[in-house]
Amino acid sequence: MHIQIAAVGKLKEKYLVLGIAEYAKRLGPYVKLTLTEVPDERAPETMSAAEEAMVREREGERLLSVIKPDAHVIALALDGELWSSEDLAGQLDSLATYGRSHVAFVIGGSNGLAPAVMKRAQQKLSFGRMTLPHQLMRLVLLEQVYRAVKINRGEPYHK
Repeated sequence: MHIQIAAVGKLKEKYLVLGIAEYAKRLGPYVKLTLTEVPDERAPETMSAAEEAMVREREGERLLSVIKPDAHVIALALDGELWSSEDLAGQLDSLATYGRSHVAFVIGGSNGLAPAVMKRAQQKLSFGRMTLPHQLMRLVLLEQVYRAVKINRGEPYHK
């Protein structure tokens, strides 16, 4: 299975870089993992609704440009479905079983995801109603993907 995490912005914090590297290493024997960063759009701290929409649109175009046409896209969104770790494992197993072996998880920037990205997504996933920094979300998602792989293989880790 090929798992892609496409995200807006460059990771800067060393602890996040190290954590992501650790889970990428752990996933290495099980999946092909691609971590794709697209540049965030420079914008002032305070923006009008139109400016926020423009930022989302530009970042969305960048995200869509790095996702292959055959990818099954799962967008991370506050209004997405709430899955347990076992639900995620089941989703990944089902996708692999039915020939959708390229799964792209998409994480937007601080202003969220563009409507075009949401339209491209086959599923929306939420990690809860709390807002998490998009950079931290990469680490949380990667840990959950690793947990899902271990669950699907019947190997210890997930308890």
